[in-house]
Amino acid sequence: MNDIKPVLIAGYGLMGRGIALTFARGGHPTVVLSRDPSKAADIPEGVSVVGELPAAAPDLIIESIPEDMGLKLAFFEKIEKAYGDGPVIASNTSGLSLQELADPRRDPANFLGIHYFQPAEAFPMVEVIRCAKTGGAAFERVRAALKRNGQDTIEVNRPLNGFVINRLQHALLHEAFYLVQEGICTARDVDNFCQFMFGPRMCATGLLEQKDISGLNTTAAAQSGIVPTLFHNNEVSPMLLDLAARGDLGAKTGKGLYDWAGRDVDALKARAADKLRRILAIVQEP
Repeated sequence: MNDIKPVLIAGYGLMGRGIALTFARGGHPTVVLSRDPSKAADIPEGVSVVGELPAAAPDLIIESIPEDMGLKLAFFEKIEKAYGDGPVIASNTSGLSLQELADPRRDPANFLGIHYFQPAEAFPMVEVIRCAKTGGAAFERVRAALKRNGQDTIEVNRPLNGFVINRLQHALLHEAFYLVQEGICTARDVDNFCQFMFGPRMCATGLLEQKDISGLNTTAAAQSGIVPTLFHNNEVSPMLLDLAARGDLGAKTGKGLYDWAGRDVDALKARAADKLRRILAIVQEP
């Protein structure tokens, strides 16, 4: 099995830059394909930015362009014409059907999903998703490359919508939006629970390990009483849709679930990134 060496990242948005940084950190020759290289700022050391596909085929191509099915399919056709069946091709999509992206591929054994959690360079885990025809060799080559970058793999064996991370996150969000919408608690109550109770507890033991520790009979009894009363439906929260329709999009517009007027969002993001770094350092202690 040949090691993955040169890597091409398509897209230099927030995710693309972080992904490129992880591969440069792992010693891979890393090139970013951008629609306008002149606008690329804060380029990590060891990363080059280009406006056209390089002449030489990379070993791995990771697509991180806007979430548009037609745009992504057209990009994959373009790189197949340029490079044939040589590179392993991966999509960083978080919401589109990965199998629909895989089905038209000339070499589906060399196609898979690599899904990063934002910020991509901060987290020690990455989802790697098998499609119906993903080959074992491609999967293992990608996993080994990520390991050299300092990232372990969450192995997802089917390309179900949302994969693992987003399915778990949005299941929690769906109930949280319902609780806030119904006036049962506030957005701050939900976030206080996540920051000061749920989050620290999960950092210490994980969700399922903690239930083994507390006893599955206790969990079964609790689920029997709680699960039937959860807000089960197949619709997006009306409160969320109303906020989005009004243009109350959160920090970038000044109002969302919170009032952001007069708050220094960049400083808040910097503090959050520093906290995350220190928390992860503790969690990774032996």
